[in-house]
Amino acid sequence: MTSPENPEAAAARRAAPDAIPVLLSSASEEVIHALLENPALDETHVCLLLERKDLPSSVLEEISKRKAWHASHRIRRALAAHPHTPRLIAMRLLRELYLLDLVQISLAPACSAELRRLADARILTQLPQLPLGQKLMLARRGSARVAGGLIAQESAQVARIALDNAFLTESQLLKALARENLSAAVVAAAASHARWSQLITVRAALLRHPNLRPDRAAAYLPTLPLGELKEIVNTSRLPESVRERVREELERRKVSELPEESEELD
Repeated sequence: MTSPENPEAAAARRAAPDAIPVLLSSASEEVIHALLENPALDETHVCLLLERKDLPSSVLEEISKRKAWHASHRIRRALAAHPHTPRLIAMRLLRELYLLDLVQISLAPACSAELRRLADARILTQLPQLPLGQKLMLARRGSARVAGGLIAQESAQVARIALDNAFLTESQLLKALARENLSAAVVAAAASHARWSQLITVRAALLRHPNLRPDRAAAYLPTLPLGELKEIVNTSRLPESVRERVREELERRKVSELPEESEELD
C-alpha cells in the first residue's frame, strides 16, 4: 500500500500560475519535484527556480530530461552554470551554448574548476572560425586561459589587447611565450608591455625566444639573475647573436666579481 501524498506536494502539483512563485522557494524537495509536474509551470518559473543555488542534483537532472524545457536556451544556460548540475549533464549542455555563455561560465566562481576549463576549451577550439570582432571581445573579457590562448594563436592586434586583460596570469603568459612559432610582432608586444615586461620570469622567457629583437635582448641581460643567464646560454633555439651577448654578460659579471688586488705597501 502506497503512503499518502504530502498535502503540500499535492497542492504544488495543481497550483495555479499566480501561486507558483511562492512555491518555488519551498525547502521541501518533494514539493519541488511535484511542482515540476505542474502543467502551469513555464519557462520563466523554471528560470527563477534555477536561480536557487541550493537545489539538489535530482531536481536539476529532472529539469534536464524535459524536452520542452531543454529547448529553451535560457534554461540550458542556467542548468549548465548551476553548481549542482550533474557533471555529465553540464558537459553535454556546454556544447549547446553560445560563445558569450561560455565566457560567463569560464569566469563564474560558482562553477567547478573542471567546468570552467571545459568552457575555456570550447572557446579556444572555436577561435579559427570567429570573426575579428569576437576575438577582440574575448581578448578583453576572456579568462586567463583564453587570453593566453589568444596571445599564443592570434595576431599582434589581438595579442596586444589580451596582454591588457585583467584576468591574464603570469603562468598563462609564460605558456604562450614558450611557443617557438610565436610571431616577432607578438613577442615585441609582450616585450614592450608596461606591466609584463618588468617581470624577471617574463624577461627570461622572452630572452629564450628566437624572435626577440637583439637590442631588446641586450637591454634585458643586466637585469637577469646569474642563474637564469647560465640556463639561457644553453637554450638550443637561442639565436647565435643573442647567445654571444649572454656569454659576454656572463664574462662581464665574472670579471666584476673578482676580488680587487691589494695595493702594495711602500
